[in-house]
Amino acid sequence: MLVAKILAVTIFVVMFIMIILEIFERHHITLVCGLLTLLLVFGLGMHSFDAALETLNVRNIFTSGFWYSAGESHESSSGVNWATIIFILGMMIMVEGMARVGFFRWLCMRLAKLVHYKVLPIFVTFMIMSGVLAMFIDSITVILFLSTVTIELSQLLKFNPLPMILSEIFCANLGGSATMCGDPPNIIIGTSFGYSFADFIMNTGAIAGICMIFTVLFFFFAYKKDLKGDESIDVSTFPTPESAITDKKGFILSSFIFGCAVILLVTHAMTGLTVATIGVFISILTLLSAPKHIPEIIKKVDYKTILFFLGLFIVVGGLEQTGILEIVAGFIGKISGGNVYLMIAIIIWVSAIASAFIDNIPFAATMIPVIQSLAATTGVSLTTMTWALSMGTDIGGSATPIGASANVVGTSVAGKAGYPVGWGTYCAKAVPATIIVMIISTVFIFVRYL
Repeated sequence: MLVAKILAVTIFVVMFIMIILEIFERHHITLVCGLLTLLLVFGLGMHSFDAALETLNVRNIFTSGFWYSAGESHESSSGVNWATIIFILGMMIMVEGMARVGFFRWLCMRLAKLVHYKVLPIFVTFMIMSGVLAMFIDSITVILFLSTVTIELSQLLKFNPLPMILSEIFCANLGGSATMCGDPPNIIIGTSFGYSFADFIMNTGAIAGICMIFTVLFFFFAYKKDLKGDESIDVSTFPTPESAITDKKGFILSSFIFGCAVILLVTHAMTGLTVATIGVFISILTLLSAPKHIPEIIKKVDYKTILFFLGLFIVVGGLEQTGILEIVAGFIGKISGGNVYLMIAIIIWVSAIASAFIDNIPFAATMIPVIQSLAATTGVSLTTMTWALSMGTDIGGSATPIGASANVVGTSVAGKAGYPVGWGTYCAKAVPATIIVMIISTVFIFVRYL
């Protein structure tokens, strides 16, 4: 098993370095590293075909719990998270369908008109909108359409959309931390411990609300000089928002489908419908609403991002199967020494640092039994540790381009539109913003709960 652990860590580190260096396309890197994980870690190191099957996790798709969960969490946290992949694919199809009828261009023009086509007011408005929407619908969905709107708007007002997109990504992750349905780790944590939507709003929601104020201020001053549009543009010549609609019937249907997606995502904990089911349902509705345009919609889906996720999940599965994540989680209990402040600080900061580099879904799932054990043996409130874990895993992922699904999707949309995002560009502002939010969250938890 030692050989397997060394191989798993080595493959992950090499993958991480190659993604940073951007020598090859990132989906090629993760797919090759995923294949190496299957062959070297599970084959050579562990001699376990079962471990490979568990990481590939295909069998989970054919269980009823994958599509419908009655009161219990059936989110798969081991290996390839097919629910996430299917959901992302479904949302991509929906977004392409909405883009085809001019929905995003219409929204772009409507919002621009409301703030009189001023770039900085649009910048602030979009950040707040990103955070608020991500409280109720998945941050991936928010970033999919907001980044599209931003690029459309940048083409009209002649400004660089990257600062706005990167700020929207951060705010979406922050907004997602506020509710149980806003981010996958919160869904896992909430269903594991029986917390409600209101529980998260009153606790992580309060933290996220305070942090949002500081986040908007930080990005405003950090990017203020970079967000200068062409002042000579005569906005009176701009087309009306309504003129952006290319298919009125399709626009109405797309708006209805989007509304269905929002309602299903907000209520899926009550209905029992999983995100995979919602993704499939929404994609089918989108395709049925425009049968003549199915090939066009399917062709425009960003399959590179889907393949990137597939390879990444397999590599992280290698870390799971070899016990690396458990070692990291167990480390928290050992070095805290019973000091409640140190224990909470370790939980929130280790979770944040780990989630910046690995998928926060398996890490959150690994940490749940750890904090349960800590609560039983130390007497520290389980609730307090829960909010620390939630904020750490949700916010820590904002620091790097691969730390959260929204980051990957948002940077992919930007790259697809001709605005590639390197690690240096992304981390220059995201890392300081993450540190600010983590400090505020830590102080809030200390003051309110300890």
